[in-house]
Amino acid sequence: MFLMSLDLNTLLEGWPHEPGQIRVRKINGNDGKEKIQLRIDLGLIQMEMAGRPDGLRPHGSESLLHWHRKRARRAAAAELPFSLDAEECGELQQEAIQFYHRYVALFELGDYERVIQDTERNLDLFSFVTKHAEREEFAWGLEQFRPYVLMMRTRARASLSLDRNEIPAAIKEIELGRNKILKLLKERPEPADSSAETEFLAEWLEELQRKRPLSKLEIMQKEMDQAIATEAYERAAQLRDAMHDLRKSKAK
Repeated sequence: MFLMSLDLNTLLEGWPHEPGQIRVRKINGNDGKEKIQLRIDLGLIQMEMAGRPDGLRPHGSESLLHWHRKRARRAAAAELPFSLDAEECGELQQEAIQFYHRYVALFELGDYERVIQDTERNLDLFSFVTKHAEREEFAWGLEQFRPYVLMMRTRARASLSLDRNEIPAAIKEIELGRNKILKLLKERPEPADSSAETEFLAEWLEELQRKRPLSKLEIMQKEMDQAIATEAYERAAQLRDAMHDLRKSKAK
Protein backbone atom coordinates (compact mmCIF):
# COMPACT_ATOMS: atom_id res chain seq x y z
CA MET A 1 0.00 0.00 0.00
CA PHE A 2 1.39 3.39 -1.06
CA LEU A 3 1.38 6.03 1.67
CA MET A 4 1.62 9.65 0.54
CA SER A 5 3.85 11.81 2.72
CA LEU A 6 2.21 14.92 4.16
CA ASP A 7 5.57 16.42 5.16
CA LEU A 8 6.06 19.77 3.41
CA ASN A 9 9.85 19.46 3.78
CA THR A 10 9.82 17.24 0.68
CA LEU A 11 8.30 20.09 -1.36
CA LEU A 12 10.55 22.73 0.17
CA GLU A 13 13.83 20.86 -0.17
CA GLY A 14 16.29 23.04 -2.06
CA TRP A 15 13.97 26.06 -1.85
CA PRO A 16 14.87 27.87 1.39
CA HIS A 17 13.07 30.92 2.70
CA GLU A 18 15.23 34.05 2.62
CA PRO A 19 14.10 36.97 4.82
CA GLY A 20 13.46 40.08 2.76
CA GLN A 21 13.40 38.10 -0.50
CA ILE A 22 10.28 37.18 -2.49
CA ARG A 23 10.69 33.66 -3.82
CA VAL A 24 8.11 32.48 -6.33
CA ARG A 25 7.74 29.64 -8.80
CA LYS A 26 5.15 28.25 -11.21
CA ILE A 27 4.12 24.61 -11.10
CA ASN A 28 1.65 22.41 -12.96
CA GLY A 29 -1.11 21.26 -10.63
CA ASN A 30 -2.71 17.82 -10.54
CA ASP A 31 -5.63 19.32 -12.47
CA GLY A 32 -3.28 20.20 -15.33
CA LYS A 33 -3.54 23.94 -14.62
CA GLU A 34 -0.64 26.25 -13.88
CA LYS A 35 -0.31 27.38 -10.26
CA ILE A 36 1.84 29.92 -8.41
CA GLN A 37 3.75 28.99 -5.28
CA LEU A 38 4.99 31.73 -2.95
CA ARG A 39 7.64 30.73 -0.39
CA ILE A 40 7.00 32.01 3.14
CA ASP A 41 8.87 31.43 6.38
CA LEU A 42 6.70 28.51 7.56
CA GLY A 43 6.08 26.86 4.21
CA LEU A 44 4.42 28.08 1.04
CA ILE A 45 1.23 29.56 -0.37
CA GLN A 46 -0.20 28.00 -3.53
CA MET A 47 -2.51 30.09 -5.71
CA GLU A 48 -4.56 29.74 -8.86
CA MET A 49 -3.51 31.85 -11.83
CA ALA A 50 -7.08 32.99 -12.57
CA GLY A 51 -10.19 33.70 -10.53
CA ARG A 52 -9.98 33.78 -6.76
CA PRO A 53 -6.45 32.75 -5.70
CA ASP A 54 -7.67 29.95 -3.42
CA GLY A 55 -9.83 28.51 -6.21
CA LEU A 56 -13.06 28.78 -4.22
CA ARG A 57 -16.36 30.14 -5.55
CA PRO A 58 -18.19 31.66 -2.57
CA HIS A 59 -21.98 31.47 -2.98
CA GLY A 60 -21.36 30.11 -6.49
CA SER A 61 -19.79 33.40 -7.57
CA GLU A 62 -16.34 34.18 -8.92
CA SER A 63 -15.51 35.95 -5.66
CA LEU A 64 -17.06 37.55 -2.61
CA LEU A 65 -16.83 40.90 -4.36
CA HIS A 66 -18.91 39.54 -7.26
CA TRP A 67 -21.42 38.08 -4.81
CA HIS A 68 -21.90 41.31 -2.86
CA ARG A 69 -22.17 43.30 -6.08
CA LYS A 70 -25.05 41.04 -7.12
CA ARG A 71 -26.68 41.68 -3.74
CA ALA A 72 -26.21 45.43 -4.15
CA ARG A 73 -27.76 45.38 -7.63
CA ARG A 74 -30.76 43.35 -6.41
CA ALA A 75 -31.27 45.76 -3.51
CA ALA A 76 -31.07 48.77 -5.82
CA ALA A 77 -33.56 47.19 -8.25
CA ALA A 78 -35.97 46.61 -5.37
CA GLU A 79 -35.27 50.11 -4.00
CA LEU A 80 -34.02 48.58 -0.73
CA PRO A 81 -31.06 49.75 1.39
CA PHE A 82 -27.80 47.83 1.13
CA SER A 83 -24.79 47.92 3.43
CA LEU A 84 -21.85 45.79 4.55
CA ASP A 85 -21.47 44.94 8.22
CA ALA A 86 -18.20 44.41 10.08
CA GLU A 87 -18.04 40.68 9.34
CA GLU A 88 -18.70 41.16 5.63
CA CYS A 89 -16.06 43.90 5.40
CA GLY A 90 -13.61 41.62 7.21
CA GLU A 91 -14.29 38.78 4.77
CA LEU A 92 -13.76 41.10 1.82
CA GLN A 93 -10.50 42.27 3.37
CA GLN A 94 -9.32 38.66 3.65
CA GLU A 95 -10.17 38.17 -0.03
CA ALA A 96 -8.19 41.29 -0.91
CA ILE A 97 -5.19 39.85 0.97
CA GLN A 98 -5.34 36.76 -1.26
CA PHE A 99 -5.13 38.95 -4.35
CA TYR A 100 -2.31 40.92 -2.71
CA HIS A 101 -0.24 37.75 -2.31
CA ARG A 102 -0.89 36.85 -5.93
CA TYR A 103 -0.04 40.19 -7.50
CA VAL A 104 3.17 40.42 -5.47
CA ALA A 105 4.11 36.95 -6.75
CA LEU A 106 3.10 37.82 -10.32
CA PHE A 107 5.22 40.96 -10.22
CA GLU A 108 8.23 38.89 -9.20
CA LEU A 109 7.51 36.59 -12.17
CA GLY A 110 7.30 39.59 -14.54
CA ASP A 111 3.64 38.93 -15.40
CA TYR A 112 2.75 42.61 -15.38
CA GLU A 113 -0.57 42.30 -17.24
CA ARG A 114 -1.96 40.08 -14.48
CA VAL A 115 -0.51 42.38 -11.81
CA ILE A 116 -2.52 45.22 -13.35
CA GLN A 117 -5.68 43.08 -13.36
CA ASP A 118 -5.32 42.06 -9.71
CA THR A 119 -4.38 45.53 -8.43
CA GLU A 120 -7.30 47.12 -10.29
CA ARG A 121 -9.55 44.43 -8.89
CA ASN A 122 -8.47 45.29 -5.33
CA LEU A 123 -8.90 49.01 -5.98
CA ASP A 124 -12.46 48.28 -7.14
CA LEU A 125 -13.03 46.24 -3.96
CA PHE A 126 -11.80 49.15 -1.81
CA SER A 127 -14.20 51.53 -3.56
CA PHE A 128 -17.12 49.13 -3.17
CA VAL A 129 -16.50 48.72 0.57
CA THR A 130 -16.03 52.47 1.05
CA LYS A 131 -19.37 53.09 -0.66
CA HIS A 132 -21.37 50.48 1.25
CA ALA A 133 -19.68 49.90 4.64
CA GLU A 134 -21.98 50.49 7.61
CA ARG A 135 -19.26 52.43 9.39
CA GLU A 136 -16.35 54.51 8.12
CA GLU A 137 -13.76 52.59 10.16
CA PHE A 138 -14.71 49.36 8.36
CA ALA A 139 -13.79 50.98 5.05
CA TRP A 140 -10.55 52.45 6.43
CA GLY A 141 -9.31 48.93 7.10
CA LEU A 142 -8.94 48.67 3.31
CA GLU A 143 -8.58 52.28 2.18
CA GLN A 144 -5.36 52.69 4.16
CA PHE A 145 -3.69 50.37 1.64
CA ARG A 146 -4.82 52.23 -1.50
CA PRO A 147 -1.48 54.13 -1.95
CA TYR A 148 0.43 50.83 -1.92
CA VAL A 149 -1.89 49.19 -4.45
CA LEU A 150 -1.70 52.27 -6.70
CA MET A 151 2.09 52.09 -6.50
CA MET A 152 2.10 48.41 -7.51
CA ARG A 153 -0.20 49.10 -10.44
CA THR A 154 2.07 51.95 -11.50
CA ARG A 155 5.14 49.71 -11.25
CA ALA A 156 3.46 47.10 -13.43
CA ARG A 157 2.36 49.63 -16.07
CA ALA A 158 5.79 51.26 -16.19
CA SER A 159 7.53 47.87 -16.30
CA LEU A 160 5.46 46.91 -19.34
CA SER A 161 6.71 50.05 -21.10
CA LEU A 162 10.29 49.29 -20.09
CA ASP A 163 9.96 45.76 -21.47
CA ARG A 164 9.20 47.43 -24.81
CA ASN A 165 12.17 49.79 -24.29
CA GLU A 166 9.78 52.76 -24.14
CA ILE A 167 11.45 54.82 -21.43
CA PRO A 168 9.42 58.04 -22.02
CA ALA A 169 6.18 56.04 -21.71
CA ALA A 170 7.43 54.46 -18.47
CA ILE A 171 8.32 57.90 -17.10
CA LYS A 172 4.83 59.15 -17.92
CA GLU A 173 3.23 56.18 -16.11
CA ILE A 174 5.35 56.81 -13.00
CA GLU A 175 4.52 60.53 -13.01
CA LEU A 176 0.79 59.79 -13.36
CA GLY A 177 0.86 57.18 -10.60
CA ARG A 178 2.85 59.34 -8.21
CA ASN A 179 0.58 62.33 -8.78
CA LYS A 180 -2.49 60.20 -8.15
CA ILE A 181 -1.11 59.01 -4.81
CA LEU A 182 -0.08 62.55 -3.81
CA LYS A 183 -3.59 63.81 -4.61
CA LEU A 184 -5.06 60.99 -2.52
CA LEU A 185 -2.78 61.78 0.43
CA LYS A 186 -3.79 65.45 0.40
CA GLU A 187 -7.50 64.57 0.39
CA ARG A 188 -7.27 62.45 3.55
CA PRO A 189 -8.38 63.67 7.01
CA GLU A 190 -4.70 64.00 7.98
CA PRO A 191 -3.08 65.28 4.76
CA ALA A 192 0.49 64.25 3.95
CA ASP A 193 2.98 65.59 1.43
CA SER A 194 4.61 62.21 0.75
CA SER A 195 4.66 58.54 1.64
CA ALA A 196 6.94 55.55 1.23
CA GLU A 197 5.12 54.83 -2.04
CA THR A 198 5.62 58.32 -3.52
CA GLU A 199 9.25 58.41 -2.41
CA PHE A 200 9.92 55.06 -4.08
CA LEU A 201 8.32 56.26 -7.33
CA ALA A 202 10.24 59.56 -7.16
CA GLU A 203 13.55 57.70 -6.87
CA TRP A 204 12.64 55.38 -9.75
CA LEU A 205 11.56 58.37 -11.84
CA GLU A 206 14.88 60.12 -11.22
CA GLU A 207 16.78 56.99 -12.23
CA LEU A 208 14.86 56.61 -15.49
CA GLN A 209 15.15 60.30 -16.36
CA ARG A 210 18.94 59.95 -16.20
CA LYS A 211 18.73 57.07 -18.67
CA ARG A 212 16.22 58.67 -21.03
CA PRO A 213 17.69 59.80 -24.34
CA LEU A 214 17.14 63.47 -25.10
CA SER A 215 14.38 64.31 -27.56
CA LYS A 216 15.11 66.34 -30.69
CA LEU A 217 13.62 69.43 -29.05
CA GLU A 218 15.76 69.00 -25.94
CA ILE A 219 18.92 68.59 -28.03
CA MET A 220 18.08 71.77 -29.96
CA GLN A 221 17.36 73.62 -26.71
CA LYS A 222 20.74 72.66 -25.29
CA GLU A 223 22.44 73.73 -28.52
CA MET A 224 20.58 77.06 -28.48
CA ASP A 225 21.59 77.68 -24.85
CA GLN A 226 25.18 77.01 -25.81
CA ALA A 227 24.93 79.34 -28.82
CA ILE A 228 23.61 82.14 -26.61
CA ALA A 229 26.34 81.50 -24.03
CA THR A 230 29.01 81.87 -26.76
CA GLU A 231 27.20 84.88 -28.29
CA ALA A 232 26.46 83.00 -31.53
CA TYR A 233 23.16 84.84 -31.80
CA GLU A 234 22.51 84.09 -35.47
CA ARG A 235 22.76 80.34 -34.80
CA ALA A 236 20.59 80.76 -31.69
CA ALA A 237 17.91 82.49 -33.77
CA GLN A 238 18.00 79.71 -36.37
CA LEU A 239 17.55 77.09 -33.66
CA ARG A 240 14.73 79.08 -32.05
CA ASP A 241 12.84 79.21 -35.36
CA ALA A 242 13.47 75.51 -36.01
CA MET A 243 12.14 74.61 -32.56
CA HIS A 244 9.05 76.73 -33.17
CA ASP A 245 8.38 74.90 -36.46
CA LEU A 246 8.94 71.51 -34.82
CA ARG A 247 6.45 72.28 -32.03
CA LYS A 248 3.87 73.43 -34.60
CA SER A 249 4.25 70.24 -36.62
CA LYS A 250 3.82 68.12 -33.47
CA ALA A 251 0.68 70.02 -32.50
CA LYS A 252 -1.06 69.15 -35.77
